[in-house]
Amino acid sequence: MTEKPEESLETRLKRLGDDIASKRTDKSDDVETRAAESRQGYAAAMKLSSEFIAGIVVGAFLGYLLDHFAGTGPWGMIVLLLLGFCAGVLNVLRSAGLVATPDQGRRSPGNDKKDGDGA
Repeated sequence: MTEKPEESLETRLKRLGDDIASKRTDKSDDVETRAAESRQGYAAAMKLSSEFIAGIVVGAFLGYLLDHFAGTGPWGMIVLLLLGFCAGVLNVLRSAGLVATPDQGRRSPGNDKKDGDGA
């Protein structure tokens, strides 16, 4: 115990400062990581919602045009609005990766035979 109390206090104060500095950098990195994940989540939500709404709007517009030019009353709008809703749901499921795209069925590894092969 040859250390003076002042030296002990200075070393403890330096150690405390280092600990506080390391905690601050850890928290700032954690905040940045959470902010980046949040931005990615918002981007995915906007993409999915815009694809869903686009299907409904296109179906409603085409139904309106059909009713206007063919004089079919509200039936063209009703039918194409429902088809637009179904197309919007299908687009959302495809974007989310829950439903395979139509091209994936044809590109299976066993179907890679070339036209020039004799097999």
